[in-house]
Amino acid sequence: MVERSKVRVLIAKPGLDGHDRGAKVVARALRDAGYEVIYTGIRQTPEQIVEAVIEEDVDVLGISILSGAHMVLIPKILKLLEEKGIKPGEDILVVAGGIIPPDDAEELKKMGVAEVFGPGTPLKTIIEFIDKNVEKLKKFRSST
Repeated sequence: MVERSKVRVLIAKPGLDGHDRGAKVVARALRDAGYEVIYTGIRQTPEQIVEAVIEEDVDVLGISILSGAHMVLIPKILKLLEEKGIKPGEDILVVAGGIIPPDDAEELKKMGVAEVFGPGTPLKTIIEFIDKNVEKLKKFRSST
């Protein structure tokens, strides 16, 4: 079992989407479960999000998006991470949540997003997914 207090999670809201209630609920649930959580706030650019990933040295990036721009913004974030030498699935666990159609979710998974959580996903499911998958990261293994 992962030692949650050693897991750093960044919750990010890219683009012009101003609805952050779900992101705040997830952030609070993760914090209450014992993770260290950083919330970026709304209207972040992909560049700002990647800089925060680097500055905060996080293990998990949670991207919350409701605007419909997920197939533009999430791939851009993934590309920027790669350009900085951060490999999703190896160095960082990337998850997404929001209004993302199933076909788009499958495409995002092919690009490196570990999981896509839709509206109404039980918080316990998200926590269990992070617990199970964060230990697979090279960075997390080497830091413990």
